[in-house]
Amino acid sequence: MYSSVFLLFSQLKFLNLKIMAGNRQIKVAKQIQQDLAEIFRLKAAEFSGNMISVTHVEMTADLSSASVHLSIFPAPDKMKILNDIKAESKNIRYELGKKVRNQLRKVPELHFYLDDSLDRAERITELLKK
Repeated sequence: MYSSVFLLFSQLKFLNLKIMAGNRQIKVAKQIQQDLAEIFRLKAAEFSGNMISVTHVEMTADLSSASVHLSIFPAPDKMKILNDIKAESKNIRYELGKKVRNQLRKVPELHFYLDDSLDRAERITELLKK
């Protein structure tokens, strides 16, 4: 039940993005999502050993800015880790630039947000069980 609710939510979110964004924006967002996931996997020790997943990336029309939604697990204080990531955003952007230097002319600015869709899906599942 939990996975089906989350899967439905993520599919609806992707369909909405596909309608609103251009083809190039979607391709660049997917590439940035994959590269950032690799960067966070390699830098996991710097962030208290927590698993950080890049759940969603949204690009602006001019590809100069990216909104990156992160899921942090297991972490009692997710906001502290998110603030640490925001403090390291220049280094993360530099690492991203090394990965996408042949595909993009300009490395986008990164804006990190906490994705609480897993928590919301869990709450919905609990409410449905009651």
